[in-house]
Amino acid sequence: MSSEQRRVSQDIESLVHPYTNLDTHLHKGPLIMERGEGVYVFDDQGRRYLEGMSGLWCASLGFSEPRLVEAATRQLSKLPYYQLFNSRSHGPAIDLSEKLLSIAPKSLGKVLYANSGSEANDAAVKLVWFYNNAMGRPEKKKIISRWRAYHGVTVAAASLTGLPANHQDFDLPIDRILHTDCPSYYHEARPGETEAQFTRRIVGNLEALILREGPETVAAFIAEPVNGSGGVIVPPQGYFEQVQALLKKHDILFIVDEVICGFGRTGNMFGSDTFDLEPDIMTVAKALSASYLPISATLVSQKVYDKVVERTRDLGVFAHGVTYSGHPVCAAVALETLKIYEERDIVGHVRAVAPHFQHRLRSLADHPLVGEARGVGLIGALEITRDKASKAPFDAQNNIAAVVQNKAADRGVLVRGIRNAVAISPPLIITKEQIDELFDGIAHGLDEALVVARQAELVQ
Repeated sequence: MSSEQRRVSQDIESLVHPYTNLDTHLHKGPLIMERGEGVYVFDDQGRRYLEGMSGLWCASLGFSEPRLVEAATRQLSKLPYYQLFNSRSHGPAIDLSEKLLSIAPKSLGKVLYANSGSEANDAAVKLVWFYNNAMGRPEKKKIISRWRAYHGVTVAAASLTGLPANHQDFDLPIDRILHTDCPSYYHEARPGETEAQFTRRIVGNLEALILREGPETVAAFIAEPVNGSGGVIVPPQGYFEQVQALLKKHDILFIVDEVICGFGRTGNMFGSDTFDLEPDIMTVAKALSASYLPISATLVSQKVYDKVVERTRDLGVFAHGVTYSGHPVCAAVALETLKIYEERDIVGHVRAVAPHFQHRLRSLADHPLVGEARGVGLIGALEITRDKASKAPFDAQNNIAAVVQNKAADRGVLVRGIRNAVAISPPLIITKEQIDELFDGIAHGLDEALVVARQAELVQ
């Protein structure tokens, strides 16, 4: 047995792989990556791939940024770990918090750290409940999310997530979590309905849900600026303006999940800037550290924080926190990441290359398998359909989006098939030439998938 074969065998024998068909994996085994360079990764056979998904929407500065390695090494040699419990602190957490708040929406005033976007959203749920108890409103606890939303996989975050696979057989969602319409005009519009009419209807449905449940029981509404793992759903014009007016009308907190959209992805520092959002609570992770180390944050408004402080005077403690909250090495790397974004004008670079990215994305809309090409900034998706006119998807057992993903990988381009869409979210440092390489690989994947679909008589 070769060393490569041994590694595959060890993987199959020892690892549980997230978001994987575990039965298939026993026979197929893993694709093992060895190293990264810029926007590329290399497998254990030496094959190079353009990482068109930034790993998991997250490696914003690519895979070989020396300043982040140096920041981690410096901090490891100085203070490799310390905690923030019991009023303890350290410089990296203090400096990162100050920097984060300086670039975040002005409605936000304090930072609470954890390790992942799931934990950040879990903390947001707990803060909403704690806040309403502090307000003397013990019944105002329900949180409304949306179908096709993705907010994580912990118990509360997976309940907020509006995707069936995250609920099935996990006994989710938990109580007090509700779901309303996904703002996808492509998927949800009625025949003959304009985009403006669609928006008014689904916002009306949201208000009807609030009134049916009772505004005195509804505490918060959570949304991604752009639904990521739900298929890269870009909201229609006017949607968030109407939603925010409705939330203010009924005194409902707005949680904005910036785990994917934050730090330049949509062409502004935050998706909240792109869509004029005013969060009461905002969650970030992924590109916060360019994913060189795990760190997340839940940012809260001063209004929410002040009530939390008031209540802890009675309770004696704010009994929430995780061991690695604000971990000094992770915080040091995150702070250096934010410095790089600023010094290299990464947001300006995204704005410069995004038109070409979106042009190449939308040029694939004419492909026989593509029902819609959608996106903003450096994030996009291709909706895969067996019939453009009816928008009919392929059956689950005929996962053509996965075929596109696999055929593009054969061409050296990594993207992600998500149900009936192919998602694309490259590192923010990608160049126009690399964007062409990315979409040439995707076009190859589409053409090869079309051959497969025709051979199986799934399309004409």
